[in-house]
Order: sequence, then structure tokens, then C-alpha cells
Amino acid sequence: MLGFTPPEWAHITTQRTGAEVNQGFARTLDRRIRMRPDTPLRQDGLSFDRLQAMVAVACHLLKEGAPATEPAKIHRLAKADTQDGAQSLRTLATIGAPYAMLLYERFLGRPFAGHRDSVSELVGDSLESAIEEVLTQNGVSFQKTKRAERVPGFDQAPDFIIPSAFSPKIVIEAKLTEDDGTARDKVTRVQHLGALSTKDTAAGEPPKFSVIACIAGRGFGVRREDMRKLLLATRGKVFTFKTLDQLVEFSDIKAFKTK
Repeated sequence: MLGFTPPEWAHITTQRTGAEVNQGFARTLDRRIRMRPDTPLRQDGLSFDRLQAMVAVACHLLKEGAPATEPAKIHRLAKADTQDGAQSLRTLATIGAPYAMLLYERFLGRPFAGHRDSVSELVGDSLESAIEEVLTQNGVSFQKTKRAERVPGFDQAPDFIIPSAFSPKIVIEAKLTEDDGTARDKVTRVQHLGALSTKDTAAGEPPKFSVIACIAGRGFGVRREDMRKLLLATRGKVFTFKTLDQLVEFSDIKAFKTK
């Protein structure tokens, strides 16, 4: 009824209640109910407490309905049965609903998920565009790589190379994700770049290039251990949308600033 994915439901439950409901728990619960719908859930323990918190939040959301949004955006609750909260539910329960009004993600499944997959790069472009703007404003020479582009010295090209691929002194990996699994993959990628930067260097020598991570999205806020790895791999050079204006001033990029 919410039209949320299990991780989205878990995230908003944590936001509203403070209960630690992670994406893994929500996925496991979803799969358990789909695979064994007739098997009762245990009504005790931490898992049941989390489930109660999720149901309570879901009921509050359904009662509240869709909040006001910008004209170019649409909220997940802006549907015929949830637009006006409890009133919408009562109306549809009384008069019914045409089939065309019910073609939502929760019924179609993969077609909507396929759409999310197809536009994921466009969503990520917002972060990369912001990085480009900061570098350009400071007169920093850089090379932004293309998808699957081959760069000598790298088994997988970083998102940005400063000043160029022919003389890499700084590499930037950027990622916006709402999924903890995708965030974990990016952390592993950054760790690999960190190891590559010190490969074949003698003890005490500086890295061959500096590694910077620019991240956004709730996916990076799920696992504290992943954030610890990210900070270690970049030697603390991790930036978000809120701190992107400090990217040049508080990193080695400052040496390449010309404006």
C-alpha cells in the first residue's frame, strides 16, 4: 500500500522512531513473508520490535497521505488510495477503484524497478555535475572519464583524474546511492584505488596519487564499518554535498587551483 521498497520503508522507520531498522532486516523480512506467507512470525525479540515499529510508521504514513512537493516531483504516496491519507482509503474502500488507477509499482514490480535502474546514472550525474562545477570555478584542470573507459595504470577508470590521465596526481570517486550494497561496492573500489596508490612505493614514501571520495545518499549511512574503511582508504578525504564547497581547500587539489 505504501509503494515503498523494503529498504525505503526501513529507512523512514529509523528516521521517525529512532529504532535501528537496517536494509538487510527489511529485505530478509520481505523475502520470508513472500516465500512462507502462512508461517507465523515470532512475537518476541528484537526482530518483532522492529516489525512493530515498521507497521506503526506505515499506519502513520497512510493516515497522513502525500505531503506537498515541488511541481516537477511526485511523492510515493501521491496515489489514488493514499493521496489524502485515511480519507482516500475510506473512499476507495467504499466505491472501489478502476483497474487503471491501481497500476502502481507494488503490482507491476520489475517494470518500475527497470525504470529506476535505467535512470540511476542520471541521478548520480547530479553529484558529478556538482564536482565539475567546483573544480571549474577554482580553475582546476581535470579529466572526467566515461563509462567503461580504459585509462593506463588503472584496471577501472576513476570518475575524475587531476590534472589528466597522463599525469594522475589526484583521483576522485563519486557515488550517490540509496542502497547499502551499492555503497559497499563503491567502498571496495575506493579501497582498491588506495592500495594502488601505494603499490611499488617504498616505506615512508608518499602515495603516487591522492584518493578522494565524494558520496551522497542514505546507502553510505547504513554501515559504520564501511565508512571507517572509506575514511582510512582516502586518509580522511571524504566529502558530501554539504561539504563539497570545501573540496579544493581541504585536499591536495588546492595545489592545482588557478582561480
